[in-house]
Amino acid sequence: MAYSELLADRIRQVFKEKNTRFEEKKMMGGLCFMVNDKMCCGVHEERLMGRLDPDFEAEAMKREGCKPMDFTGRPMKGYVFVYPEGTDRDKDLEFWVQRCLDFNPKAKSSKKK
Repeated sequence: MAYSELLADRIRQVFKEKNTRFEEKKMMGGLCFMVNDKMCCGVHEERLMGRLDPDFEAEAMKREGCKPMDFTGRPMKGYVFVYPEGTDRDKDLEFWVQRCLDFNPKAKSSKKK
């Protein structure tokens, strides 16, 4: 299944409103938004993929639509999926993108080949 272009466009708009430079890369069957050469967030099918501070993860799970990200059947620490019910409103999407941006300076960068 292709990723939601509408959600991708909405994320682009949030980055533009926050004057945040980003790059886009197709990966993991979706689209990733890279900030400072690190994955910040993305779109997989109809859901937001978020890279968050692991210390915020338990609190994040209490929010509507938020679930652990588990591509392999095992949750990935510091990553979540947020389903449409958690991103339908612009202020909710902005909340999640901001949480991802807040963690980005602390996130480890992938090793370059």
